[in-house]
Amino acid sequence: MWCRAVGFIVTLTLSLLAAPLTAQPRSTVPRIGILSSGGEAPNPLWEAFRQGLRDLGYVEGKNIVLEYRFAAGQRERLPELAAELVRLPVDVLVTAGSGVLAAKRATATIPIVFAVFADPVAEGLVASLARPGGNVTGLSVMAQDLAAKRLELLTEVVPDLRRMALLWNPDRLGHAILTQEIQTASARESIHLEVLEVRSPQEFDRAFLTMGEKGVGAAIIQDEALFYEERTRIVTLAAQSHIPAIYGHRGYVDAGGLLSYGPNFTALHRRAATFVDKILKGAKPGDLPVEQPTTFALVINLQTAKALGLTMPPLLLFRADKVIQ
Repeated sequence: MWCRAVGFIVTLTLSLLAAPLTAQPRSTVPRIGILSSGGEAPNPLWEAFRQGLRDLGYVEGKNIVLEYRFAAGQRERLPELAAELVRLPVDVLVTAGSGVLAAKRATATIPIVFAVFADPVAEGLVASLARPGGNVTGLSVMAQDLAAKRLELLTEVVPDLRRMALLWNPDRLGHAILTQEIQTASARESIHLEVLEVRSPQEFDRAFLTMGEKGVGAAIIQDEALFYEERTRIVTLAAQSHIPAIYGHRGYVDAGGLLSYGPNFTALHRRAATFVDKILKGAKPGDLPVEQPTTFALVINLQTAKALGLTMPPLLLFRADKVIQ
């Protein structure tokens, strides 16, 4: 009898000790997944997002956990990485550009916040900007007259511009709207527009070769994750082709591009933290309106202008938010 009692106690004790190893309760600390098409090197954009969380009182490892997945420029890995974050699972998935489409395909239930995306309505991510519906919301970089403004800036730099090129990716539905806007604006200014399609990195060389053959005097490079990942190459091709180009992201100018005009992407990533905060406090992503940028930055690289033999108008330099000497 005594032996059976001892055996029972030993068995019960072992069961209690083993239980935590097989039935861990899920942590109440929110887990945020960050999906990036870039690499693991320090990234000022995602650092801005982290700063936004800190400003709202979140401390990593204490009341929030961040799970990173980096594609390191290999966009084909984004679906796999998005699926990894969904399986963890995460409470909110934050991403930008191409990562948004991969995240949406990976889950229809986990809230998704995009820090940057061109046209979420055209791509079918949200029903409307005011009422997204579904599990996706965030910040769009689409803005009225943005394309026309870039053309205006380009004509200030190249006053006698009569033939220009537009580099775009027809696979991105949001690009079609901007392309139409540029076509309308260029026709209004009696500027002939060469629309050149690029769907893969292998097509950039041919695009710039065509620009040279067509005798274009300048180019507009559309906002696109693929283009941004290849920005050093694009900037180099523009310099070799002696073609002044305007971009939508300051990163191109930092890499040697002539000038950029577009939203403050760092501010957008910081702002994305407020969407995460609202969702963690109970808001539904489908009820949070997609926000659009209200401030834009003009950045000019004078070294590149000199190399292209261009003299920047003094008033344009005065209006610039940043001039790289």
